[in-house]
Amino acid sequence: MKKTIWIFLCELSLAACGGEQTTETVENEAAAPAEVSQPEAAQDTARAELEVAEAEKLLTLFDEYWEENLKLSPITATSIGDPRYNDLMPDFYSAEYREQSRAFNEGYLERVREIDRDLLSGQDRLSYDMFVRDRELTLEGMQFPDWLMPMSQYNLYGFAAQMGSGASIQPFATVEDYENWFKRVARLEVITDTAIANMREGLSKGYSRPRAVMEKVVTQLDGLVVDDVETSPLWQSIDSMPEDIPETERTRLADEYRTLLTETVMPAYLKMRDYLRDEYVPNSRESFGYSELPDGKDWYAYLVKTHTTTDLTPEEIHEIGKQEVARILDEMRQVMAEVGFEGDLQDFFEYVQVEDSFYFDSSDEVIAGYDALRERVQAVLPDYFDIFPKAGFEIRPVEEFRAQTAAGASYMPGTPDGSRPGVFYVNTFNLKAQPKFGMETLYIHEAEPGHHFAISIAQEIEDLPMFRRFGGETAYDEGWALYAESIGREMGMFTDPYQYYGRLNDEQLRAMRLVVDTGLHYFGWTREQAIEYMRQNSSMAATDIESEVERYMTIAGQALAYKIGQRAIREMRNRAEKELGDDFDIKAFHRQILIDGSLPMGVLGTKIDEWVASEKERLAEAA
Repeated sequence: MKKTIWIFLCELSLAACGGEQTTETVENEAAAPAEVSQPEAAQDTARAELEVAEAEKLLTLFDEYWEENLKLSPITATSIGDPRYNDLMPDFYSAEYREQSRAFNEGYLERVREIDRDLLSGQDRLSYDMFVRDRELTLEGMQFPDWLMPMSQYNLYGFAAQMGSGASIQPFATVEDYENWFKRVARLEVITDTAIANMREGLSKGYSRPRAVMEKVVTQLDGLVVDDVETSPLWQSIDSMPEDIPETERTRLADEYRTLLTETVMPAYLKMRDYLRDEYVPNSRESFGYSELPDGKDWYAYLVKTHTTTDLTPEEIHEIGKQEVARILDEMRQVMAEVGFEGDLQDFFEYVQVEDSFYFDSSDEVIAGYDALRERVQAVLPDYFDIFPKAGFEIRPVEEFRAQTAAGASYMPGTPDGSRPGVFYVNTFNLKAQPKFGMETLYIHEAEPGHHFAISIAQEIEDLPMFRRFGGETAYDEGWALYAESIGREMGMFTDPYQYYGRLNDEQLRAMRLVVDTGLHYFGWTREQAIEYMRQNSSMAATDIESEVERYMTIAGQALAYKIGQRAIREMRNRAEKELGDDFDIKAFHRQILIDGSLPMGVLGTKIDEWVASEKERLAEAA
């Protein structure tokens, strides 16, 4: 989950991740006491003991890392249901925090390299490689000063309002829960001062968010700054206080919180809003991409590598995107012919945007529609999967206070113990942005078998190290969800040609992202160019296009992961189907994709190729 919480937040042994090393090398490097003349069985025993000891050392290091990581990132702890740090919120933007993070990652990178990788095998070696990669990427990224641009439409203030509402990750079941939250939210005062100081420094050095985005952040904060704190989303946790809390405590907590919000928290919101409105926005840049920042192209290249987990260049990704956009447009024309629409593609785009029958009349109707769809999808899932998450999930509309700037839909993971379910959020702020023909593909992506499956199953694999259960590669997470959309027709969805058009329209969004994200951050596109490109190539609502483009302007590179990851997983399946022929088992393939959690694309591809080879060998022996 990492930053995805904010946005700002095993059955197959992978022994072939590295070859066995010779006994001679092990003896030399690990100083094994055995002599070369020792009987072969004794040598095997000595090596086995070394392997066990090194594996135990590695797992101990992972445990220690995770415990320290939760202290350093207490909101991550809260998000996974660990309550020990529910009262903490570090000053994320401070130099002290950055140095603490640097020392933390450098220390664990040094320690893990002391472990002999050649004595590891299977999942242990895979976890070792991923851990080293994560530490190296984190340290590499620290050269780029993201702390000088701490505010965007995905910010701590909106996230704090979510947490304080009682409908997010922060628990509000006991008196202690409320007191923990009071301590945590009070930290906004200090964090605000640090963030403002950083932004002033950023402006002086040429680092700022685009003005077009920050003007809307001011509007977002306008909606959160209130005179009467009891009308704030932050107060909702008081309104919904559990009845089993004694009345005297209820009164005390309400009084304390009212004072805290009035004297500390709301002034922090007001201070940030006023600073952005009066100082930051007038002096922020009028350009749009990272290429306009100091060392911006190098920064963007790093983000591309991190999010896609590939070595593809921005130029290559841009070309892939243009090819995919053209292919999908051809499929859309086929749908037009199927439904008998007369006119060109732009006429069709306009038709589906304005035809009232394609849209709901209320938020309640939207949610009811997804509830009904849930039953249909769940009925066919056993035909394609033999592994399912234990955790449940709810379908909710996005809260009103953040709906205007939130994405059209999102998924918030639950906790592995089931104490908090996952949530499939549907944004009903603009009903024209939630067409009926987009429902099937959106449900599959965000809920089942998309994000809810991949994220929940990973969290529930108890044999994996915690950093893998609760970590995540964007290319895997989003690539899987988009791949899940692509099998909807196999699963009996998209029988209505308009629903299939909705699936194409969503895939087109992910293809256009390859063009637009690289266009903005590498080729110098303007916001208006990006908006016009998306308008010409899809029937997306204008408000959705604007919010999407502004999202790419802020979270550079992340949007590339969807299509790049999906293409990689589809290529893995194509290879498996070709090699296994009639013996290809779709359930077994999906299990192999899901059972080891979120992996870089190269690692996942190697794993699937090894699984295919082992299946061929097994089938040959059985024959």
